[in-house]
Amino acid sequence: MQKLHNSLRPLGLALALGTGLGIGQGLVQNVFSRPESMPKAWAQQGARFAEAPFSSDEQSIIRVARQISPTVVTVSRNGGTGSGVLIRSDGVLLTNAHVVGAAQQVRVELADGRRLAGRVLGRDASADVAVVKIAGSGFPRAPLGDSDSLQVGQASIAIGNPLGLNRSVTTGVVSAINRSGFEIDGLIQTDAAINPGNSGGPLLDSRGRVIGINTAVLRGNGASGLGFAIPINLAANIAQQLLETGRVRRAALGISYSELEPETAQQFDMPVRQGVVVQEVQPGSPAALAGIRPQDIITRAGETPIARGGDLRRVLRARRPGDVLSLSLRRGGQTAQVTVNLAAAPTQTPTR
Repeated sequence: MQKLHNSLRPLGLALALGTGLGIGQGLVQNVFSRPESMPKAWAQQGARFAEAPFSSDEQSIIRVARQISPTVVTVSRNGGTGSGVLIRSDGVLLTNAHVVGAAQQVRVELADGRRLAGRVLGRDASADVAVVKIAGSGFPRAPLGDSDSLQVGQASIAIGNPLGLNRSVTTGVVSAINRSGFEIDGLIQTDAAINPGNSGGPLLDSRGRVIGINTAVLRGNGASGLGFAIPINLAANIAQQLLETGRVRRAALGISYSELEPETAQQFDMPVRQGVVVQEVQPGSPAALAGIRPQDIITRAGETPIARGGDLRRVLRARRPGDVLSLSLRRGGQTAQVTVNLAAAPTQTPTR
């Protein structure tokens, strides 16, 4: 989240804005609703660009920018500002928990210039997701994608309000998936430029579907191009719970565990090289009722291979208390399959 800055020099701002103008006739026409109101020099420049067709990749980016930019909003409160994205036509939008902070209300500025009061319906600080509602209907909304189907190397597009430059578009690729950092598991890593003020805005695929909510960028020590987004499947799951009940209920197995390091597995000639080793099973917990024992090695949860603790936490985040989860275990030299009825984690996340 960026701090409000008043130090942008006019020349620097002019250069930044100039970079975004004159990309092509179509984009210039977005600035002026009537062709006759367009400056003659701009019209001539747009005509020259129209003679050189855009590549298919450029056309995809332009289409996504035109389609999604109206759904991207500025979210601000005392002391800072960030981004958000409308996901429902009744004014429900997603942003980061760190963007809204502890505020009950925030200010929301739409792409058409309207400034509305936004009511914070709920937040989950552990996943950095917040849900905000503005009054009204008929708002543009961004379609949601499927972050579970992401592939490393696919195109990614970020739209947000870095440094107060509203609805800036940057492009890149999905650099990695299932990253752990900033106390959040399963993050999407991208090299699409993310800067202060992008927080809470959408990360999109080439079809304009939201695949993540931008949350952080890694800087310092020579780091460059390391932005991170919360997977949209996780954010949407949290948003649905907040809308339904005002709180997030976590699913739990009732175990403590450690990660199995490949070197350790090889040293002790263990039956698998990756997984999580059950250290303790809480009496009466879902794991105990399913027959899980200390020293069992969990290698798969549902359809997800479990190599690290973050993999298991990510699976549990996507489930709710009462869900049934199948686990694959290695017990000694044998493979075991168990079915667990998940319970609620002891700590619940309140709305406020």
